[in-house]
Amino acid sequence: MKILDAHHHLWNLSAVEYPWLNAKGKKRFFGDPTPIQRDYLIDEFKYEAQKQGVAGSVHIQVGAKNALKEALWVHSVSEENPDWPMAQVAFCDLTAPTLESDIEKYLEIPTVRGIRQIIGRAPGEDDKTGTNELLQSEAFLAGLKIISSKGLSFDLQLIPELIPATCEILQDFPNTKVALCHAGSPHDRSSLGLKRFSKTLKNMAELKNVTCKLSGLGMFDHNWTSDTIAPIVDICLNQFGENRCMFGSNFPVDSLYSDYSMLVNSYKKIIPDECHLSIFYDVAKRFYFD
Repeated sequence: MKILDAHHHLWNLSAVEYPWLNAKGKKRFFGDPTPIQRDYLIDEFKYEAQKQGVAGSVHIQVGAKNALKEALWVHSVSEENPDWPMAQVAFCDLTAPTLESDIEKYLEIPTVRGIRQIIGRAPGEDDKTGTNELLQSEAFLAGLKIISSKGLSFDLQLIPELIPATCEILQDFPNTKVALCHAGSPHDRSSLGLKRFSKTLKNMAELKNVTCKLSGLGMFDHNWTSDTIAPIVDICLNQFGENRCMFGSNFPVDSLYSDYSMLVNSYKKIIPDECHLSIFYDVAKRFYFD
């Protein structure tokens, strides 16, 4: 069975500057980034991914100082690896006064299929970055309209507490393809926390233009096992269905907690066999490549 990895990152620290990768000794909500504060290139990613049947992928922007430069570099990597189908989701500040001209530059890059501007990462970090305030920004709403009119998808990263307000906004964008990154980042893994998450996620699942990424679940559970992430995967499958869920590794960030083999095999164990083709391949192909 072929697999498309719908969410991963690459970086070449000599080609593109990433402030967070150069910030040594600073722990993040997902843990200590020291082991991944080095080049992570396509050959290393492909070596591990291909052993699990991965045959293509989607690169997601990852905090470059110059987002356009990152997108151009990612596209060059794709061109240098014609045997590896790779689409990408770039960063763009939807509130920027230069948004329309910025988007036109991205539209000239064939591998760019969507935009991501993170609304929420984790409660502690969000308090410092203020990204949650995007939900009250008229400029942000106008930006969503622009990328929607250009046929670009939107990768949505937030935390469960922000889902209700975000759903109100997305109701006005029924024709915009939205990918919910990391299953909505359920950071409270207690029994009560998962119940609250399940109740909240239903609001997002009711929006038929939203597809859920089963990715990044190790960021809030560094000692995860198949048993600990299974309840989250089950909630997503029950609410979105097999035709609106797709697999993403979130490597190399999630390599802090497991190797690629453990990740794929755990998802294969949790997801019913009859859903494998949809979740590991078809949904991502339809969303990012078709």
